[in-house]
Amino acid sequence: MFKKLMSIFSNDIAIDLGTANTLVYKKNVGIVIDEPSVVAVSTDNKRIIAMGDDAKAMLGKNPEEVRVIKPLKDGVIADFQVTELMLRDLIFRAQRKKFLLKPRVLVCVPSGITEVEKRAVRDSALHAGAREVHLVSEPVAAAIGADLPIDKPQGNLVMDIGGGTTEIAVISLSHIVVHSSIRVGGDKMDSAIVNYLRKKQNIYVGIQTAERVKMEIGSAYVLENEVSTQVRGRHIVTGYPVTIEVNSADIRDALNETVTLMIDAVKRLFEKTAPELAADIAQRGIILTGGGAKLRGLDQKLREAVDLPVHVMPESLTCVVKGSGRILDNLEEYREVLIKKIDN
Repeated sequence: MFKKLMSIFSNDIAIDLGTANTLVYKKNVGIVIDEPSVVAVSTDNKRIIAMGDDAKAMLGKNPEEVRVIKPLKDGVIADFQVTELMLRDLIFRAQRKKFLLKPRVLVCVPSGITEVEKRAVRDSALHAGAREVHLVSEPVAAAIGADLPIDKPQGNLVMDIGGGTTEIAVISLSHIVVHSSIRVGGDKMDSAIVNYLRKKQNIYVGIQTAERVKMEIGSAYVLENEVSTQVRGRHIVTGYPVTIEVNSADIRDALNETVTLMIDAVKRLFEKTAPELAADIAQRGIILTGGGAKLRGLDQKLREAVDLPVHVMPESLTCVVKGSGRILDNLEEYREVLIKKIDN
């Protein structure tokens, strides 16, 4: 009876705390927050000035009195204090006016996270106002969000490409059997574009411009019709603002090394996978989730490299948070997939 009353008077939430984007799922409601993981704080008193899209718009344009930062790097907390401020704001907004009880919070974390990093996530959420904190691995949440039968004795291979990390895991009987977590993702692609344009075109552009170019004309495989876009930046030699035109072949060249690292990680994972599980994967294929899965031709490039079916989930960006939401709505049923807490 007490547990039922607690569920009535509290709003439990699940948080996909990503390097690039943060999504929040409210129990029995759905996704209530979807915004960039960027925070603008004042340098004097650590007060939050802006978050999400508003803070992202300030990147590269902020005065000395304002710090615009991404508090997470490679999928884990890089700035503990700012992450706590961000979590407090997210919990407050998700809760609205229903504050009779603190919420239970489920946080998605990379599969390769260390015990120290797990403790940092738990402590941040508790200090931010959570009553209880549970952790779940991103590949497991992505698999549940993609409606894969992870509780069955069969292999499911999920590749979740986020902003800071690419998580690859073989899941069977509700557990990760083999996994690989590499610090390569959407942010690495953006940096690769910045470096390529600086070296090949003598133009320096910001990360936001690189991200726009990636989304507009980026690809991992040769396009049937190559496209182009205009890029504005600062010329390295003259220092003046300039506008140039780049095409999809140029950007594909820039992204080639990053895409190759992802494919190599998949190949290495198969070397550690049991033959029976590998046979299941050969039949079912590889499931791509995360924002990075939207890169044009990535599925075709991967399919050609490993000679297996590759499926991109229609709503790849929200697979993780939808899966974590499903866990939150049926916590007892999915308790087996939660990361076990290790006491100090």
